[in-house]
Amino acid sequence: MHFNPYGGAAAQIAAELVNLGDAAGPATLTAIFKDRMTVPAVEEHESTEIIAWTQRLGHVFEADPATRVDLVNALLHDSASKPYISTHDGKAPHLHYVDAHAGTVSRVRAYTAGGLAHLVCDAPDRFGVCSREGCETVYVDISRNGRRRFCSTRCATRVHVADHRTRQAS
Repeated sequence: MHFNPYGGAAAQIAAELVNLGDAAGPATLTAIFKDRMTVPAVEEHESTEIIAWTQRLGHVFEADPATRVDLVNALLHDSASKPYISTHDGKAPHLHYVDAHAGTVSRVRAYTAGGLAHLVCDAPDRFGVCSREGCETVYVDISRNGRRRFCSTRCATRVHVADHRTRQAS
Protein backbone atom coordinates (compact mmCIF):
# COMPACT_ATOMS: atom_id res chain seq x y z
CA MET A 1 0.00 0.00 0.00
CA HIS A 2 1.25 3.46 -0.81
CA PHE A 3 1.16 6.01 1.98
CA ASN A 4 2.21 9.61 1.94
CA PRO A 5 5.69 10.17 3.44
CA TYR A 6 4.31 10.97 6.87
CA GLY A 7 1.67 8.26 7.10
CA GLY A 8 3.98 5.56 5.75
CA ALA A 9 7.65 6.20 6.34
CA ALA A 10 7.12 8.24 9.49
CA ALA A 11 4.76 5.68 10.99
CA GLN A 12 7.21 2.89 10.11
CA ILE A 13 9.99 4.80 11.87
CA ALA A 14 7.68 5.16 14.88
CA ALA A 15 7.17 1.37 14.87
CA GLU A 16 10.92 0.73 14.58
CA LEU A 17 11.59 3.05 17.51
CA VAL A 18 8.96 1.35 19.66
CA ASN A 19 10.39 -2.08 18.82
CA LEU A 20 13.88 -0.97 19.86
CA GLY A 21 12.66 -0.14 23.34
CA ASP A 22 15.15 1.30 25.79
CA ALA A 23 18.15 -0.22 24.02
CA ALA A 24 18.45 2.41 21.30
CA GLY A 25 21.73 4.26 21.46
CA PRO A 26 22.84 7.19 19.30
CA ALA A 27 24.41 4.98 16.59
CA THR A 28 21.30 2.82 16.26
CA LEU A 29 19.01 5.84 16.08
CA THR A 30 21.25 7.55 13.55
CA ALA A 31 21.12 4.42 11.38
CA ILE A 32 17.30 4.35 11.53
CA PHE A 33 17.01 7.99 10.47
CA LYS A 34 19.70 7.84 7.79
CA ASP A 35 18.26 8.27 4.28
CA ARG A 36 14.73 8.59 5.71
CA MET A 37 14.89 11.85 7.63
CA THR A 38 17.09 14.88 7.32
CA VAL A 39 18.71 14.91 10.75
CA PRO A 40 22.35 14.94 11.82
CA ALA A 41 23.92 12.16 13.86
CA VAL A 42 22.04 11.63 17.11
CA GLU A 43 23.85 12.74 20.27
CA GLU A 44 23.72 10.81 23.57
CA HIS A 45 21.44 13.33 25.31
CA GLU A 46 19.13 13.32 22.27
CA SER A 47 18.85 9.54 22.32
CA THR A 48 17.59 9.69 25.91
CA GLU A 49 14.87 12.15 24.91
CA ILE A 50 13.94 10.13 21.82
CA ILE A 51 13.61 6.95 23.91
CA ALA A 52 11.25 8.76 26.31
CA TRP A 53 9.19 9.89 23.30
CA THR A 54 9.24 6.35 21.93
CA GLN A 55 7.50 5.05 25.03
CA ARG A 56 4.62 7.41 24.28
CA LEU A 57 4.53 6.24 20.66
CA GLY A 58 4.17 2.67 21.91
CA HIS A 59 0.94 3.51 23.71
CA VAL A 60 -0.63 4.51 20.38
CA PHE A 61 0.04 1.08 18.85
CA GLU A 62 -1.39 -0.67 21.90
CA ALA A 63 -4.52 1.48 22.28
CA ASP A 64 -8.00 0.83 20.97
CA PRO A 65 -9.02 2.99 17.97
CA ALA A 66 -11.04 5.48 20.03
CA THR A 67 -8.19 6.12 22.45
CA ARG A 68 -5.61 6.43 19.64
CA VAL A 69 -7.09 9.74 18.53
CA ASP A 70 -6.57 11.31 21.96
CA LEU A 71 -3.07 9.87 22.29
CA VAL A 72 -1.99 11.11 18.85
CA ASN A 73 -3.53 14.53 19.49
CA ALA A 74 -1.44 14.74 22.66
CA LEU A 75 1.67 13.76 20.68
CA LEU A 76 0.93 16.42 18.06
CA HIS A 77 0.39 19.02 20.75
CA ASP A 78 3.60 18.14 22.58
CA SER A 79 5.65 18.00 19.40
CA ALA A 80 4.74 21.64 18.74
CA SER A 81 3.79 20.58 15.24
CA LYS A 82 3.30 23.53 12.90
CA PRO A 83 2.70 22.18 9.39
CA TYR A 84 3.91 24.12 6.38
CA ILE A 85 4.52 23.37 2.73
CA SER A 86 8.14 22.93 1.70
CA THR A 87 9.79 22.80 -1.74
CA HIS A 88 13.41 21.94 -1.03
CA ASP A 89 16.03 20.03 -3.02
CA GLY A 90 13.97 20.10 -6.22
CA LYS A 91 11.17 18.04 -4.65
CA ALA A 92 7.49 18.66 -5.32
CA PRO A 93 5.62 20.67 -2.66
CA HIS A 94 5.13 18.56 0.45
CA LEU A 95 4.27 19.04 4.12
CA HIS A 96 6.79 19.47 6.88
CA TYR A 97 5.69 19.45 10.48
CA VAL A 98 8.52 21.33 12.13
CA ASP A 99 10.84 24.18 11.25
CA ALA A 100 13.80 23.13 9.10
CA HIS A 101 16.20 24.51 11.71
CA ALA A 102 14.69 22.60 14.63
CA GLY A 103 16.86 20.17 16.58
CA THR A 104 16.91 16.42 16.06
CA VAL A 105 14.56 15.59 18.93
CA SER A 106 11.95 18.12 17.76
CA ARG A 107 12.15 16.79 14.23
CA VAL A 108 11.75 13.16 15.34
CA ARG A 109 8.82 14.07 17.54
CA ALA A 110 7.01 16.03 14.83
CA TYR A 111 7.75 13.46 12.12
CA THR A 112 6.57 10.44 14.09
CA ALA A 113 3.53 12.22 15.56
CA GLY A 114 2.57 13.43 12.08
CA GLY A 115 3.01 9.94 10.68
CA LEU A 116 0.80 8.35 13.29
CA ALA A 117 -1.77 11.12 12.80
CA HIS A 118 -1.99 10.37 9.09
CA LEU A 119 -2.27 6.66 9.82
CA VAL A 120 -5.03 7.14 12.41
CA CYS A 121 -6.98 9.27 9.94
CA ASP A 122 -6.29 7.44 6.67
CA ALA A 123 -5.86 3.80 7.69
CA PRO A 124 -6.62 3.22 11.38
CA ASP A 125 -6.75 -0.55 10.98
CA ARG A 126 -3.31 -0.78 9.41
CA PHE A 127 -1.17 -0.79 12.53
CA GLY A 128 -1.04 -2.52 15.85
CA VAL A 129 0.68 -5.06 18.06
CA CYS A 130 1.50 -8.59 16.90
CA SER A 131 -1.33 -11.07 17.59
CA ARG A 132 0.99 -13.87 18.71
CA GLU A 133 0.64 -14.36 22.44
CA GLY A 134 3.78 -13.13 24.18
CA CYS A 135 5.00 -11.02 21.25
CA GLU A 136 4.89 -7.28 21.84
CA THR A 137 6.33 -6.19 18.50
CA VAL A 138 4.40 -3.40 16.78
CA TYR A 139 3.92 -3.06 13.03
CA VAL A 140 2.57 -0.84 10.27
CA ASP A 141 0.68 -2.87 7.67
CA ILE A 142 1.78 -1.87 4.17
CA SER A 143 0.47 -5.05 2.54
CA ARG A 144 -1.83 -4.84 -0.44
CA ASN A 145 -4.83 -6.43 1.26
CA GLY A 146 -4.39 -4.77 4.67
CA ARG A 147 -5.07 -7.87 6.73
CA ARG A 148 -1.86 -8.14 8.68
CA ARG A 149 -2.13 -9.36 12.29
CA PHE A 150 1.44 -10.42 13.00
CA CYS A 151 4.75 -8.58 13.12
CA SER A 152 6.47 -11.14 10.88
CA THR A 153 5.92 -14.34 8.96
CA ARG A 154 7.80 -16.12 11.74
CA CYS A 155 5.16 -15.17 14.33
CA ALA A 156 2.32 -15.94 11.91
CA THR A 157 3.80 -19.37 11.18
CA ARG A 158 4.21 -20.17 14.87
CA VAL A 159 0.55 -19.39 15.53
CA HIS A 160 -0.70 -21.29 12.48
CA VAL A 161 1.43 -24.35 13.26
CA ALA A 162 0.27 -24.34 16.89
CA ASP A 163 -3.36 -24.06 15.73
CA HIS A 164 -2.84 -26.92 13.27
CA ARG A 165 -1.29 -29.14 15.95
CA THR A 166 -4.17 -28.37 18.30
CA ARG A 167 -6.70 -29.35 15.64
CA GLN A 168 -4.79 -32.56 14.84
CA ALA A 169 -4.64 -33.55 18.50
CA SER A 170 -8.40 -33.35 18.92
